[in-house]
Amino acid sequence: MLQVCRGIRLVAINTADSLSGVLRRIDLRGFRGDLTDVLPRPDPVSAGPIDAVRDILSAVEVGGDAAVQRYTEQFDGVTVDQLIVPEQELREACTRIDPSLVDALRDASRRIAAYHQAQLPHEVRFDEPGISIRGLHRAIQRAACYVPGGRAVYPSTVLMTAIPAQVAGVDEIVICVPPGPDGRVPDVVLAAASLAGATEVVCAGGAQAIAAVAYGTETIRPVDVIVGPGNVYVALAKQEVAGRVGVPSAFAGPSEVVVIGDGSQPARYAAIDVIVQAEHGPNGLAWLVTWNETFASEVLAEIDRLVAEAPRKDDIVSTLSGAGVAVIVDSPEAAIAVANFIAPEHLELQTEDPEALVAQVRNAGAVFCGAYAPASLGDYAAGPSHVLPTNGSARFSSALTVSDFIKDVHVVTVNREGFNAMANTVERLAEAEGLDAHAASIRLRRAGESS
Repeated sequence: MLQVCRGIRLVAINTADSLSGVLRRIDLRGFRGDLTDVLPRPDPVSAGPIDAVRDILSAVEVGGDAAVQRYTEQFDGVTVDQLIVPEQELREACTRIDPSLVDALRDASRRIAAYHQAQLPHEVRFDEPGISIRGLHRAIQRAACYVPGGRAVYPSTVLMTAIPAQVAGVDEIVICVPPGPDGRVPDVVLAAASLAGATEVVCAGGAQAIAAVAYGTETIRPVDVIVGPGNVYVALAKQEVAGRVGVPSAFAGPSEVVVIGDGSQPARYAAIDVIVQAEHGPNGLAWLVTWNETFASEVLAEIDRLVAEAPRKDDIVSTLSGAGVAVIVDSPEAAIAVANFIAPEHLELQTEDPEALVAQVRNAGAVFCGAYAPASLGDYAAGPSHVLPTNGSARFSSALTVSDFIKDVHVVTVNREGFNAMANTVERLAEAEGLDAHAASIRLRRAGESS
């Protein structure tokens, strides 16, 4: 996944009996140049996936339900006769799972809703003589929340996407999720959808699901906004339909983490947190950055031990082999510079004084401070959405928030005094741009005043 650029000092740290065997160490001590020249970056997406995604989008736009079902059978290996989950099945989902799991979903829902309630914007009002301007906030009508499947089930993503939409006031919330091996949406995902206020669940995933909610089919009405994480095909499909529907600018793709540690916290904490995001599977990113070489070696040894015991060992090794890196730097400031360059989805500051570093963080989806703030808290229950920018898009975009489901509508009220105050400015600017009708809208009113 990652290409190592020129000028780098790359030292393999795996030994003959290493179990992870893939984490690499990059020694940047003494380096004073441009990080672009020495740090690995994700490969650009090849033309193949883009072309494949465009073919799927076109086929679904023309073929509707039948095309979605055909791609579902091709990619998921199951036949889905009914794309929309029956309402009763959605409503009764909580009764089909363990009550303790329902309690956990309810607690997470409460925490997520409380945080997003605090995000709701207030009406803006600006007044000056003769002019009153109000900024109204109106929720979109229909939103689609994409929830990944395949390698695992993600009821947490249902909560992290649908609850912000619900809090924002969205009328209709559509959940898109790939079917399980039995051709059904897993009950725990349906239970989460029910608790999060979903009005519709579509049993389809991949680019074909994005196409269905963007263009509409015989049974699925198009939406106004699509949110949620997914693999590269889903992320590209969202980019392709942007403009037809609203798509937040973040590239919410495979999971990423950068852990910055100074040795003041146990090495096993840093090791497990590097692994946490890696277990999502291939094409992610998992980095350790430290100015303590002894600590780096301790963390790498812990990673080997933990990987050997991990139930999802294959997925972890797949991620670490492509983008598992330990970077040794000179100082805390250099460590933050590396993190800002990577612009990771998750940034953990496992240092003696994490708050001292927060002020220097510019590019990250979410920052977790201290030994007791693993990114997994943010994945499930801390409150902010775990739908975060990946693939470097934290340089220009943010986590999913209620604002992704809200539009601003400006209401401008002007009386004669306010009109007269602006008339000359507007008329002169309109004439300078050659837009005579704009200028005439001012002249006519001025003439009306004098008649």
